Amino acid sequence: MPLLQAIESSSNVSSVLFLGTMGMLVLAIGLVVFIVFHQRKVIKYQQQLQQMEEEQQQILLNASIRWQEEERQRIAADLHDDAGPLLATARLYLNENLVHQEMATQLQSIYNAKQIIDDTIQLIRNISHSLMPPTLKNFGLESAVNDLFQKISGSGAINASCRFHDYRERLIAQRELLVFRVTQELVNNILKHSNASFIHLTQNISDGNFYIRIHHDGKGITQAELEKMNRTSAGLGLKNILSRMRVLNGNVVFEKDSSQTFYKTTLELPLSNDSIN
Repeated sequence: MPLLQAIESSSNVSSVLFLGTMGMLVLAIGLVVFIVFHQRKVIKYQQQLQQMEEEQQQILLNASIRWQEEERQRIAADLHDDAGPLLATARLYLNENLVHQEMATQLQSIYNAKQIIDDTIQLIRNISHSLMPPTLKNFGLESAVNDLFQKISGSGAINASCRFHDYRERLIAQRELLVFRVTQELVNNILKHSNASFIHLTQNISDGNFYIRIHHDGKGITQAELEKMNRTSAGLGLKNILSRMRVLNGNVVFEKDSSQTFYKTTLELPLSNDSIN
């Protein structure tokens, strides 16, 4: 009997060990399977994220290309539709028959041609100013933005003000122009769509970064709404802003003020003397 009990006890121990071993093996296999499936999900998610980022970059690139093409078409239209006819008219006054006309007629034709040429020069100057505002070129970003806000405030339609706190050294010309164009686009969007009663801009430098912040009390958008618009064909103006900030290696953030009363847009770019990309 003791022998039989010992055999039975040994058999039970073996069964327990076997079942325990099988349980551990099943658990280990299950853990491996879980890790494999989890890794696959992670890899798939990363691939989807990368695809979304690539699509986002392509959208910004397309927006930048469209903006540049629109600028070219606008300049070409101004030259063709306005400067072209003016110069053609001046040429009519200065035709080869002018020398055979009476002195009074010659003087009148020359005067008329001069007036037309002066108008053409002013037109070309205006086109040139739209490409590089003279205030920006001669005096820098602070003066150009101040000039913009003074004109807006002078209209009486909205209270506009701005203040630069840390603008002791100018950015390089290309960077200043891009920052001004982005600021101009943001302000124009606010004037067109927000129905705001005031707009206030501040500038400062912190931790090696250049900041411009624009507050207004009208209708605005948040960063989440911007991300939704980026996945559609809407908001070309905003895509132009994002593409220009990308050239500057900067960021733009749309949000509601902590008081939930005002909308705030923040431009952030590295304060660097390096050339833009």
